[in-house]
Amino acid sequence: MTGKIDYTIENNYVPGAIGRICELHGTYYHAHWGFGLYFEAKVATELSDFLKRYDSKNDGLWIATRNGRVEGSVIIDGSHADDAGAHLRWFIVSDLFRGKGIGRDLLGLAVDFCKRKGHRKVYLWTFEGLHAARHLYEEAGFRLISQHRGVQWGAEVNEQCFECRLE
Repeated sequence: MTGKIDYTIENNYVPGAIGRICELHGTYYHAHWGFGLYFEAKVATELSDFLKRYDSKNDGLWIATRNGRVEGSVIIDGSHADDAGAHLRWFIVSDLFRGKGIGRDLLGLAVDFCKRKGHRKVYLWTFEGLHAARHLYEEAGFRLISQHRGVQWGAEVNEQCFECRLE
């Protein structure tokens, strides 16, 4: 338990997690950024593909739950950690959890995992305007390394790449 909300962080797949993580992304980014079907389908496809090849030797998965319901997640894709770095993905917290420290806890677990695994760096893609998330990234040691206009999420945004050096 952390903060004012009782919750559990699972370090493993939770039944229904794919659907719920996609729902959290789809509803949040539609409401706040106008992302639509393309984005939600991209999350569902890429998340499903990742989980089918998940390897606990290099990959990490943390899911915050409350009363059995998925309320947040963060994933480390370590498949290219030796060259490009470990990829932090699908970091999301439900409205219920936002601002309660759960996102900070999830992010901390992901970065600590990468350190234990000996990954030299962790990177993530996001976009300009997600101020609370950026604050958490920078607090965890991530720094903005590049940005450009792009449409990888189905809408034009200022895409940003953040990196955390662990060496």
